[in-house]
Amino acid sequence: MASTQFFIFAILAVLVPSIFATDFVVGDDKGWTTGFDYETWAAGKEFHVGDQLEEINFLVQFFKYQKGNNNVLNVNGTGFQQCVAPAGTVPLTSGNDVIPLAASGRKWYICGVPTRCANGKQKLAITVLDGLSPAPSPKPSRGSVAPVHYWWNY
Repeated sequence: MASTQFFIFAILAVLVPSIFATDFVVGDDKGWTTGFDYETWAAGKEFHVGDQLEEINFLVQFFKYQKGNNNVLNVNGTGFQQCVAPAGTVPLTSGNDVIPLAASGRKWYICGVPTRCANGKQKLAITVLDGLSPAPSPKPSRGSVAPVHYWWNY
């Protein structure tokens, strides 16, 4: 009996954070490209540990772009400001790059294709907060039926 309870607890400990985590498609339907205002895009969002940045094919925070035309480099604040990646930085190049947000703090990403960061503003800075993402607030509407919530009972 104790081993069954431990097993259920272990499964819940793994699944619950992923259930409440938010997945972000960087740039929404525009994806990771030049000429898009990523500062404004990020300003309206809260990023939490456990969330993911992603492109559009997966449920994670990720970067979407045509493979071979762009890349994503995880840089520090100086690299972000100067649009330069430190030596040894390995670019993400799949076109569907998923970045789990595993630690809190400032995170900086740039495109390493020449001139795309500096001239095309293809860069993203976010602040990752501790803890899980809050549940989104329901939007009120006139004449709507009260929302139904489903809970699993064990």
